[in-house]
Amino acid sequence: MTDYKLLCEQLRSLAEDEHYFMPVLANASALIYEELEDLNWAGFYLMNKGSLLLGPFQGKTACIRIALGKGVCGTAAQKDETQLVSDVHSFPGHIACDSASNSEIVVPIHSNGKVIGVLDIDSPSFGRFSEDDKTGLEAFVKVLEEVTEWEAI
Repeated sequence: MTDYKLLCEQLRSLAEDEHYFMPVLANASALIYEELEDLNWAGFYLMNKGSLLLGPFQGKTACIRIALGKGVCGTAAQKDETQLVSDVHSFPGHIACDSASNSEIVVPIHSNGKVIGVLDIDSPSFGRFSEDDKTGLEAFVKVLEEVTEWEAI
């Protein structure tokens, strides 16, 4: 089981000397990819011109732009709520950026009260993510929101 408290502390430490969003997100995606087991993608999509644009990530190549309301990421951003999906193939409108992905969790990121992006994590295993992962990753995103300078987005 992942120690999300430690993961949050590590993220705070990584952001101590630099708060600009791009390097913080790059390190955050690397941290998640290294510390969570059974993943094939971990990264970020950021709001840009009314849709989600690919940001820093670890893993296989990814979709570059996702419309709001489309797929798991677009749904999380539009509804402003975490999406925990045990089987992405049964998710209405799922976007198969990587056919090896079978489960996914997406957590919205906020600045000044609005959604500015999402944390997206995929696994090749069905049912990989639990309610504990949801709670832990929402806490991780809260730390991101606190330690990162988002003005440039």
